[in-house]
Amino acid sequence: MKKFISTIKNIFSIEELRRRILYTVLLLAVFRLGSFVVLPGIDPSRLGDISSVLGGMGNFIDLLLGGAFSKASIFALGIMPYISASIVVQLLTVAMPSFQKMQKEGDSGRKKINQITRYLTIGITIAQSSGYLYATINRDAIMVDYNFFIISSIIILTTGTMFTMWLGERITERGIGNGISMLIMIGIISRLPQSLVKEATTNNLLPFIIEITILYFVVMAVVMLTQATRKIPVQYAKQVVGNKSYSGQRQYIPLKVNAAGVMPIIFAQSLMFLPSLIASIPGFRDSAAGLWIGTTFSSYTSVGYNILFAILIVLFTYFYTAIQIDPNRIKDDIKRNNGFIPGVKPGPQTADYIARILDRITLPGSIFLALVAIIPAFAVRLGVTEEFAQFYGGTSLLIMVGVILDTLQQINSYLLMRRYEGLMKSGKVRGQAQDITVAETWQ
Repeated sequence: MKKFISTIKNIFSIEELRRRILYTVLLLAVFRLGSFVVLPGIDPSRLGDISSVLGGMGNFIDLLLGGAFSKASIFALGIMPYISASIVVQLLTVAMPSFQKMQKEGDSGRKKINQITRYLTIGITIAQSSGYLYATINRDAIMVDYNFFIISSIIILTTGTMFTMWLGERITERGIGNGISMLIMIGIISRLPQSLVKEATTNNLLPFIIEITILYFVVMAVVMLTQATRKIPVQYAKQVVGNKSYSGQRQYIPLKVNAAGVMPIIFAQSLMFLPSLIASIPGFRDSAAGLWIGTTFSSYTSVGYNILFAILIVLFTYFYTAIQIDPNRIKDDIKRNNGFIPGVKPGPQTADYIARILDRITLPGSIFLALVAIIPAFAVRLGVTEEFAQFYGGTSLLIMVGVILDTLQQINSYLLMRRYEGLMKSGKVRGQAQDITVAETWQ
């Protein structure tokens, strides 16, 4: 305990780190405050349960936004349109040569891509805010002219999303951690105290202690999944610079077991409403197949729902990993730096070797990711309340673990630069490579 208190003192004794932490806390507080400001012209008491109108997808979005979606706040869409725009731009980078060219242009290319992402975010926000207002807001809750309310609310929601995006960028630039991820994480964590209290009051002491113990081991397993890497050795040839000769060095390419992160779950979750939509088609919904599909996929705790959900996650993990990591590009970077993988011929054989290893580590990673995603459904079936079960796995737990580990790594780097002892015993977040590797050229 003394060591922990001493570390906290060291953190706040570093002026730049203290300023960054306080700046981050301030912006996160502004974000949380905005999530309670209801759209003008609405009577909150007549809103009803907005998130239930969209079913599982509505509850999923509301979880990531910390309840702003169900409150019809000015941040009701939060950062979600920006995430959608980023995904679209990433897919275009793979499919369109013009985007690939911009990506290879360095800082100027990244600025162009970021600008396109912002413009696309505005368009997506306008479309999503229109659908949100028409589909979820009860007309009885609107106290002003309906057409005026729709137009003004679209403008406010779009402005709210752009302001949220600005908050995230400021946190990344002047705060600590990744701003966009921090905004999502704070929305998720905001529901933890209420869920924890409800779970504690619902069950007896012994079952509650067992649930907390299981949650601890689940979190540790997710940390292992997030940090697990497969290091590929790369040997560099001897170099002569001026009058000095440098012997060849061996470095490593760290391939993450879960290179796709949380994106496969988000992709799969966005498609899970399709079976229920198909089952509601007139003429089909009264058939035996339509009734079975409607019954099976109306609840996220059903066996059929979770089997399809897990299969989609495995498929999307392979898809997104293929988008994120290009073995041919890694091969070219190794060749450009006069390196080679021991025992592997340079050229196409190197790309094939990397692709083969990537396929082997992606399979267990995708299966583990699918298991983490469906754990909340098992928790609900075993008697855990629905709100608390969301913290046993899925998107919420993966985001929290990933963001916390990334923030710890940044704090550790500040402490170690000032020769203070880090938050972790080893002085670094285990699994995070500190040496310069070839991977940094393609990340």
